[in-house]
Amino acid sequence: MMTLPKNVELPERPYIYVPFTVRMDQMQQPADQGFPQLFDYLARHGLKPTGAPFYNYRRINMEDTLDVEAGIAVEAPATEEGAVRAGTLPGGRFMTVTWHGHPDQLITVTGVLIGWSRLTNQPFDQRTEGAHDYFSCRLELYETEPDVEPDMNKWETRLEFKLKD
Repeated sequence: MMTLPKNVELPERPYIYVPFTVRMDQMQQPADQGFPQLFDYLARHGLKPTGAPFYNYRRINMEDTLDVEAGIAVEAPATEEGAVRAGTLPGGRFMTVTWHGHPDQLITVTGVLIGWSRLTNQPFDQRTEGAHDYFSCRLELYETEPDVEPDMNKWETRLEFKLKD
């Protein structure tokens, strides 16, 4: 089940992340990449998250690879350590939709959000260079904790795509 897309204003937010690259045909495999390192970093530094963990799709080449960040917004700016990087998520207008169901269906949900963006003439904050699409912020936020709800068909996931100013 999916909610209707809506626009929201979001402030800039500090976050920590682990960047990685994955082939398009393996994009459903990165589930464990980065998140254990982030949660370890949070525990060791006593830093509190201010939202759900997410994947931020920074660069997409449909024929080749994705540059992805496994990240989480945090209460205060952080320092970089090992594979963990620190940054600031941009503020501004975002188009968002919430999906209740298995995360494997998010490709379809993303397609609906892209269609809504085009239909309403609200382009995402992105640029294209050759076969690569670069996004300022394209988040897939996992609202459901696997320890609380092991049935992935009952998970809640939110997509937040930054809109062009």
